[in-house]
Amino acid sequence: MAAEVPGARRPPRPRNGVLSYDASGSAEFGSAVDRGAAIRNDSVGSAKLRPAAAGQRANIRILADDGWPPALPTSLGNGPVWIGRQAVDEGYNTVRISSHKLGRILGIPDRKPGTFSGLMSGSSAGMPCTNPYPKAAEKAEVESNFTGAFSASSAAGSVPVLLED
Repeated sequence: MAAEVPGARRPPRPRNGVLSYDASGSAEFGSAVDRGAAIRNDSVGSAKLRPAAAGQRANIRILADDGWPPALPTSLGNGPVWIGRQAVDEGYNTVRISSHKLGRILGIPDRKPGTFSGLMSGSSAGMPCTNPYPKAAEKAEVESNFTGAFSASSAAGSVPVLLED
């Protein structure tokens, strides 16, 4: 079950695969979050991440934390992400963390243990791995998750809920 995020409100339903993110709580990791979002945007066409406008409820809320960085998808394209200082202090790359955690919100599960080339392998690839780019299979998974997911015909339906393995 997802943890309650202070000040969080129910996010808006994504429109045409455009998801807003609020990085105002990401502290020193704001530029890494923006770079991770740009990498995701360059990787797929069916889901685009955009900074939330002032006062807008965001689909994704990104927060800085002193622990390890979790992502807690509440439904496809929605949920909080934490960028954990513990992982950063141990040498893990902030852009890789951001891109990986955004991938979780886009419906891609962690794949541990994983390979050095796999973004969704997370920390199991080892601290020297700084690759923030998803593999072709990871890109295809996001495309599959979002193609048609938020079309007009599905607007009245429910948003699929992601379950952990």
